[in-house]
Amino acid sequence: MRKYLFGTGLLTAITGGATLLRALREHEPFTWRQALAWISWGISLALAIGAIVDIRRASRGESIADDSPIHGSESKLRRQRLARRLQAD
Repeated sequence: MRKYLFGTGLLTAITGGATLLRALREHEPFTWRQALAWISWGISLALAIGAIVDIRRASRGESIADDSPIHGSESKLRRQRLARRLQAD
């Protein structure tokens, strides 16, 4: 679970969201630049969550999309998961 919560993509998305929230507190008018920043943050968060889902699926032996950045390394992730499970037993 740690590798999911402390992944760099997710941490970056969370800190980016915190920065955007801080900017809202300064009582400046909402501009198109802020709208684009929020849209960009949403896309970054969705990509980070999608990567987490892909890693979890690949490590369980399930199929993942061909356009995933980890496509092709499913067997490696599965072996790592099995090795961790054997060490725990």
